[in-house]
Amino acid sequence: MTSTSSATRPFGVSDLGTLVVLPWSGEASDGGDMPYLLAYSLGDAAGGPEASAAAVERLLRTNGLPVGGDLIDGTERPSLPVGLLVEAGRAVLTLPGLSAQCAPPPEWLAAARQRGYAYLVFTTRPWPEAAPGEPVAPEALAAFAGAEETLADAAHVILPARGLRG
Repeated sequence: MTSTSSATRPFGVSDLGTLVVLPWSGEASDGGDMPYLLAYSLGDAAGGPEASAAAVERLLRTNGLPVGGDLIDGTERPSLPVGLLVEAGRAVLTLPGLSAQCAPPPEWLAAARQRGYAYLVFTTRPWPEAAPGEPVAPEALAAFAGAEETLADAAHVILPARGLRG
């Protein structure tokens, strides 16, 4: 019997499980509102949470986003294969072969419009308790998004907030 290591196995979107993008805004060090996006898997892929985490890590590394690495400033890297479209009250996160969208609150949209970018935290850490369409208590979001494990197991990216050109 042979097996293929996850390092050489082809990436499949279903390996991620359910991918969720959660927007929120908060005060930044400069005193203004910062629009944040937290992207994570529910950990519900066929192989379970560990398989989901490995698939997210593969997705990030394949697209030049180091997990646990330095902040990547996408405003200075136009060739970055990750994008953010903000249009008609929606935020759409795009990567090659994948897109995920959410409906940010008005304060998030205002902060993204003012700054021209959002701060993406794309973590490999699954969060099965925060399902799409279900409300997330601010305390739960703060605990998960602020946890050392979440932040250390994530790619951190400043993404330009682009709109459709008419």
